[in-house]
Amino acid sequence: MASTSSTPLSISSSSSLIDARVSRQSAATSPQCVSLPTLPPPLVQPRNPPWKAAAYCRKIARNVMTMATGEVPVEVASTELPEIVMTVQEAWDKVEDKYAVSSLVVAGGVALWGSAGFISAIERLPLIPGVLELVGIGYTGWFAYKNLVFKPDREALIAKIKDTYKEVTGSG
Repeated sequence: MASTSSTPLSISSSSSLIDARVSRQSAATSPQCVSLPTLPPPLVQPRNPPWKAAAYCRKIARNVMTMATGEVPVEVASTELPEIVMTVQEAWDKVEDKYAVSSLVVAGGVALWGSAGFISAIERLPLIPGVLELVGIGYTGWFAYKNLVFKPDREALIAKIKDTYKEVTGSG
C-alpha cells in the first residue's frame, strides 16, 4: 500500500491575509497562505446584436442604391399604408376645427391617465377592491337575469341596442 504524505496546512496569523503590505509574491510562495484562483474576465456583449447590424447595413445599402440609380427599389415601392391609416387620414381631412379635436384628444388622454391613477389608488385600499368585485358580480347576474334569460326581454334589449346605434350614427 502506498503511503501518502500530507503536509498540514496551517495559517499562523490572520494578519498576513489582511495586511496590504505583504507582497503578493511572498503570499504565493509561502506555504502558510492559501491563494484562490482568479476569475476569468467577464464576457463583453456586443452593443448591437449581429442581426440588427446586418439589417442596418442592408438598409444603408438600399438607400445608397436608391441614390445612385434614382430608382425606388421594388420592395419599397410596393408597400402601401394600411387601410386604417388611410381611413384616419381621410377623417382628419374632413374635420373643420382641428384645434378642438386635438384638444379633446389631449383632454381624453389626461382623463384616462387620471382615472388609471385613481383606480390604482383605490386598489391599494384594503377592503374596497373585494367589495367592488362583489358589486360587479351581483350587477352582472341581475342584468343577465333581467335582460337575457327570457326571450321577450332579449328581443327588447336587442331592439333598444339597435335604436341607440341608429341615434348615435344618425343612420335612418
